[in-house]
Amino acid sequence: MVTIWNLIVLMLSLQGHVKITKEVKFLSLKDYQDNSTSHSVFKGLRNTEVFPYFINTSLVMFKNLLFIAVFLCILSCKDGKNQMAEVVPEQPQIDWEPAQKFYHKHITKAVELIDSLAQMDAESPQAKKLFKKLRVSFKKSEPYAAYLNPAVGHRANGPALPIFVEDTERVLSPMGLQKMEESIFEGGEDPAVFKRETELTKGLLVNLMENTGERPLDAQRFFIATHQQLLRIISLGISGFDTPVSQLGLEESIVSLEALYTVYELSIQELVQEKNAQLDAEFKTNVDKAIKYLSEHTDFETFDRYTFIRDFMHPITRNWVSIRKESGLWEGVNNKPFNFDAPTFFEKDAFNLTYFTPPVNRNTNYKQIALGEKLFFEPRLAKNGTMACATCHIPEKAYADNRVANLDNTGNPLQRNSPTLINVAFQKSFFWDGRAENLLDQISSVFTNEQEFASGVHEFSTEILNDSVYTEMFKDAYGKVSTRNTDVIRAISSYISTLNGFDSKFDRNMRGEEANFTDEEKLGMNLFMGKALCATCHFMPLTNGTVPPFYAETEKEVIGVPETAANKALDDDLGFYWRYEKEVHYGMFKTPTVRNVALTAPYMHNGVYATLEQVMDFYNQGGGGGLGFELEHQTLPFDNLELTQKEQKAIIAFMKTLTDTNVDHKEKQKSNLVAGTQP
Repeated sequence: MVTIWNLIVLMLSLQGHVKITKEVKFLSLKDYQDNSTSHSVFKGLRNTEVFPYFINTSLVMFKNLLFIAVFLCILSCKDGKNQMAEVVPEQPQIDWEPAQKFYHKHITKAVELIDSLAQMDAESPQAKKLFKKLRVSFKKSEPYAAYLNPAVGHRANGPALPIFVEDTERVLSPMGLQKMEESIFEGGEDPAVFKRETELTKGLLVNLMENTGERPLDAQRFFIATHQQLLRIISLGISGFDTPVSQLGLEESIVSLEALYTVYELSIQELVQEKNAQLDAEFKTNVDKAIKYLSEHTDFETFDRYTFIRDFMHPITRNWVSIRKESGLWEGVNNKPFNFDAPTFFEKDAFNLTYFTPPVNRNTNYKQIALGEKLFFEPRLAKNGTMACATCHIPEKAYADNRVANLDNTGNPLQRNSPTLINVAFQKSFFWDGRAENLLDQISSVFTNEQEFASGVHEFSTEILNDSVYTEMFKDAYGKVSTRNTDVIRAISSYISTLNGFDSKFDRNMRGEEANFTDEEKLGMNLFMGKALCATCHFMPLTNGTVPPFYAETEKEVIGVPETAANKALDDDLGFYWRYEKEVHYGMFKTPTVRNVALTAPYMHNGVYATLEQVMDFYNQGGGGGLGFELEHQTLPFDNLELTQKEQKAIIAFMKTLTDTNVDHKEKQKSNLVAGTQP
C-alpha cells in the first residue's frame, strides 16, 4: 500500500534530495499504526540532511504530490464501481505457546504414567487408579495430539479389535487404551501380553508427544482441534465408545470441558473479553453448568443424554462458534467434515458434503443435479432397458424398496437387500461389503454388473443420445453431449448427494426448535447412547458407521446375522471376506445408518428380519455369538444386553424419531447442502 510517507520519500527522490537504495524501504501500514515506529521514523528523518528539504519543500513539489495522490485514488476507484481500498485491521497477535505447552505437558504425563502402569499387576486396584489418571492426562492432550496425527490418535484410543493393515495385509493384535482397559477391568490377561499392550500403546503416545512438542499451535489448528473435541464429547464420550468397560466417559467429559476452558484462558480469552465481554462470561457460565450437570448425574445407564446435549452441550457449541467468529483469527476451511459455522452438530448443514465427495465431482451445479435426477429414473441406462436406479431405490419408500432382495435384469433375486440412499453421501465406503470407496465407484459398479445395468463405463445408450431433451440437458450441464457413461455417473452421483435429511423430530428437538419428545422416546435415546451401546457403532449424529471426529473411515462389523429369522444357522454370505480372505473379515459388513429405519424394512444385509422388534431381540441376545454361532471375531462390544421389553420398545420408539424423507433438492437450493457450494 502506498502511504503519504512513501509519497514524500518518492517526491524527494524525484527532486534529487534522497537517493532510494535497497536500504531505503517504503513504510507499511503497520509502521503508521505503531506510534513509536512513526515517531522514530520522523525523528530519524529530522536528523538527516533530508529534513531541511522536507520543511522547505517548494509549493510545486506539494502540487505534484497532491496530483499523484489524487491520481492513485482515481486508479483505486476504477470504473467508479470499487471503493478505495479499505484499511485492513492488523491481525491480533496471540501467544499460542502456553496452550501448546498445556497439551504437551499432559501427553508427556500420559507417557510417564504408562511406564509406571507397565510395572504393575493389571488386575490390582492400583492399576485401575493409575489407568484412570493416564486417561485423564490423555483426554487433556487429546484435541491437539490427535489433530496432528489422526490415525495414531484414533488407534491410541480406538476399539480393542484386531487391526488389519491393507498395505501388508497383516492382522495386528489389538492395542491402545481400550485394550488395556479390558485387561485391567475385566482381568484374565496374561501378564506378558499386558506388558506388550503397554509397550505398543506407549509407542503411540510417544508419537503424539513428539508431535505436540515440535509442531507449533496456531489459530487453524486450535479451532479445528477444539471443534473435534466438542464432537468427541457428544459422539464418543457420553456414549461409552471411549471407555466401554470402565464406563468412565461421563467423568472424562468433565475433563474435556475443563481442558477446553483452560486452553481458552491460555490463548484467546483476553482477546474475546476485549471484543465481547458478555460472550466470554456466557461461555464460562455454560461450561460450568455442563460440568455441574455431569458431576451431579454420574450413573452411565441413567444419564439423560437428551437433556445434556440439548440444554448443556449446545449452548457451549453455539458459544464456541461465536467465539471463533468474534476473535477474527480464523474463518474456517472447506476440506474438513464440518461446516464450522453451524452452531450445533445437529443442524441441517452441520456436515460439509464437499469433504465426502470425490474431488472430480465437487463444485456441481443444479443443471448437473437436475440431469442426474432424470437419469436416476431412466431404465434405458440398462443394457436391456429394464432397470433404473429407482428400481431398487424408490423415493416413496425412503429410497429403499421394502423387499428382502430386489430382482436382477433377468428376474432373479439379487444377492443383498437394498439400503436407503438418504444421507448415503456421508460415508467412506459403499455397498454392504464396503467394496466401493466412494459414490462414483458404487454407481460405476452398478453399470458394469452383469446382473444390473450390464453396460460399460465407456458405453452409452443410443436411445438417450437421440433424445433431444437429454441432448439439451447434457449441453447445459457439461457443455457437450456425452458419449460415455462417465458424465452420466457423475450426474447421478451429484443428484444422490442431495438426498440428505437432517430435519427429523430428533434433529428439531436437539436444535431446540421443538420440545416434544415423549418420555418413552427420551428413554430410548438414552438407552441407544448408553446401556444398549447402539451409538458405539451407529455414531451420533449421523447414526452411521463413519467414525467421528475425522470421518476418514466407515466401520465394518462382524455381528453374526443368521440365514433366516428362525436364528438357527449363520448366513453364508461372507461379506468383506472376499477381498483379502482373512478370517477376521469373515461375515463382515458395513455399519449402515439408522436414520429412516422405520421406513426401510426388512433389515440386515440379507433382509432377514421383517421388524425392528426382531432386530432388537437379535442384539439383545448378543448377536450371532449369543445365538450360539461360532464367531471368533465378532465385533459387538457385548455378550448380551439384558434389555427389558420396555427398554427395547423405547429404543424402537426413539429410532422412529429419526425419520426425515423431505429430501427434495429443489427445496434445498437456498442452503449449502450441495458439494462445492459451501463458502
